[in-house]
Amino acid sequence: MDPPAPARSAERPHPTHTFRLLLRREYWEHKGGIVWAPLIAGGISLLLSVGLLVVAIFVAHRSVAEGHTIEANGVTINGVDLGALVQQLTSEDMRQLADGLYVTLFMSSTWPFLVMIFVAFFYCLGALYDDRKDRSVLFWKSLPVSDGATVLSKVVTAVIVIPLVATLVAIATMVLFLVALSIGAAAHGANPLPLLWGNGSVFLLAGQFLAAIPVYACWALPTVGWLMLCSAWARGKPFLWAVLIPLALGVASSMTGLLQLAGLDRHWLWGNVVARMLLGTVPLTGADLSYIQRATSEGGQVTNLLSVSGVYSNFATPAMWTGIVAGVLMLLLAVRLRRWREEG
Repeated sequence: MDPPAPARSAERPHPTHTFRLLLRREYWEHKGGIVWAPLIAGGISLLLSVGLLVVAIFVAHRSVAEGHTIEANGVTINGVDLGALVQQLTSEDMRQLADGLYVTLFMSSTWPFLVMIFVAFFYCLGALYDDRKDRSVLFWKSLPVSDGATVLSKVVTAVIVIPLVATLVAIATMVLFLVALSIGAAAHGANPLPLLWGNGSVFLLAGQFLAAIPVYACWALPTVGWLMLCSAWARGKPFLWAVLIPLALGVASSMTGLLQLAGLDRHWLWGNVVARMLLGTVPLTGADLSYIQRATSEGGQVTNLLSVSGVYSNFATPAMWTGIVAGVLMLLLAVRLRRWREEG
């Protein structure tokens, strides 16, 4: 008889394969917040937008039935005939139409991003606390997975996966709303391809949304680091610890005025520390607000308000890099706490 073949030693899984499984675990455990919450928000936004469109068409038809007319560039148009109206539009009118469509599409896509703010915030709060609360941390610690890889998978989920899913849902909401606009325009005599799609507003806005994800992943790091640090440290009610400690620091600095001894404003801590610890999941920075205000005051095009150059100018601010360093340090401390912290 042939001798039995020697047993093959189990091969250690590749780190990328392990990390991919960790990301899948986060997706399986939080599918409701990651996927279904922005989908529901996008669906509600789409229904409301289409409802407003139907109401506008109904009002226009009733206005025409009552004998009212539309005057464009000195030409009076009877009935709801968009084709005749489009023929009277100048190049400046088309530019203003593109700007208005850009703003309309942006407004229709905001609901998934609003949901994303809360989903990312509360996901980070429970990321390292929930498995300690239900004692499943003992099972996960028994697996050949490092604490650093576990925390990193949660960070990637918070700053990349959740914003990416919300962005894709927002883009889908914009496209479907533009399809509804196209159907309404075609039903009233206008060609929607050059009128609504030819200016490329939907594609420009979709590209700007996708390009902004790495910027806001870095911007959210101090908030993600602080929330996960509280999640790894708190024995109970991590929300209260995460919120009350920064608020207490802000109130104390404003009441005592100690920061004025260092040449800083009395309320400096609120905008530079407290806001960065609690509001980093909001996809809007101080540099963005300054850029938008400057662009609007100079009379620039609306389509440049979320330009890639404007969004990436955040990396030229000290606040961005200070937040990145602070966020990384807090995440390293969270890894350390997860390694040694145990309930009971």
